Amino acid sequence: MADLPDRRGVLYPDRLPTFHREDAPSELRDRIRWFWIPRWRLAPGETSRQELLPFPASNLVVDPGGVSLSGPTTGVSHRDLSGSGWAVGALLRPAGLASLAAEPRRLRDAETPLDAPGLHRAVMAAMGEVDEVVGRSCPADQRGADQRESVARDRALRYFSAWAAAHLAAPDAGGVMANAMEDLIASDRSIVRVDQVAAALGVSTRAVQRLAHRYVGLPPLKMIRRYRLQEAAQRLREDPSVTIARIAAELGYSDHAHLSADFRTVLGLSPRSYRRAPGAAAKGSSDG
Repeated sequence: MADLPDRRGVLYPDRLPTFHREDAPSELRDRIRWFWIPRWRLAPGETSRQELLPFPASNLVVDPGGVSLSGPTTGVSHRDLSGSGWAVGALLRPAGLASLAAEPRRLRDAETPLDAPGLHRAVMAAMGEVDEVVGRSCPADQRGADQRESVARDRALRYFSAWAAAHLAAPDAGGVMANAMEDLIASDRSIVRVDQVAAALGVSTRAVQRLAHRYVGLPPLKMIRRYRLQEAAQRLREDPSVTIARIAAELGYSDHAHLSADFRTVLGLSPRSYRRAPGAAAKGSSDG
């Protein structure tokens, strides 16, 4: 199972391939929240479908095929994995995205190639070493293989970080405020309306809307609802004793029915169905 400390964006964590997540270096945390590296090696004919909750942020991704910029998603997204492969991604802060996209709204539900051959070559070289380690390893040498893989993976992240430091500009005043907006929405589950964000930041509602448009590409209310929906899914998975009605109340939904409607609209299934799905939650859950 993947080592995934923050599981809010993953619909079925138990179905993940090998997965590593690491915070960005301190000097980049105003532009990148974290790096993530999935790696998989599946048997011939086997396919693993990875499903992700809609996340109100963009990712810069390097894989063997090139470099791409993936925008915020508005519904459940998935990718079918087969054979063997890897990716190295950076979850961008709003201020980090500003250096790569003048109109983030055009990135919604889209993956756009990015011309960064130097970044691609450097990460490919490091991750090629990971493939060699995995291909040569045997059970008796697993500890040594894990250590060598960690070294190669760290090298890839150093290359990625150096590229980001050179190509992602330090935040301007708007970027700093956009990051603060994101932090507030992501961390404070009592935030359920745009006017609450505006009051906490000391700006107008219109200013919050402009920040979200320029630095995220989604309306602020959609950002709020996506984070609350992620938290609802996480609670459903990880706390089998809590009722759906209680989760709805804690996350600012007016009642059980509104949370269920949001789940069906965005995820295509009810909270009860999700909680019972294989790979989602523990047995013995409470559905009330």
